[in-house]
Amino acid sequence: MIKTIDRLMQFIEHAGLSARQFDISIGASNGYTLRMRKNHASIGSDVIENIIKTYPQLNLIWLITGEGEMLNPEKQFLSANKLPKEKELEIERIIAAKIRERQEKELQELLREVNKELDKREDKD
Repeated sequence: MIKTIDRLMQFIEHAGLSARQFDISIGASNGYTLRMRKNHASIGSDVIENIIKTYPQLNLIWLITGEGEMLNPEKQFLSANKLPKEKELEIERIIAAKIRERQEKELQELLREVNKELDKREDKD
């Protein structure tokens, strides 16, 4: 049986977005849609409200029931390259912060490895 989450994943794919990009665009926690799909869970009404506000071209009846077409013909479709500027900037800020986090962790790990190597060399001397 196809559930709302399955139809939502179809829309995300159609929009050319990753699940992560989609989660960020609707203000959901990172991994929300993938967790819902994995658990065959229902999407909360607050999340559906955010989806429809962010993607007005998505046919709400289709999303919930599977009836009709995926897209509202009268609404202009926003592709991944045409997210609202505010959402693009938010996504860019989040990605930049995540990159900085990873770089800092990698540098800390490298420094620990170098210190261990130096300690080993001092013990040999």
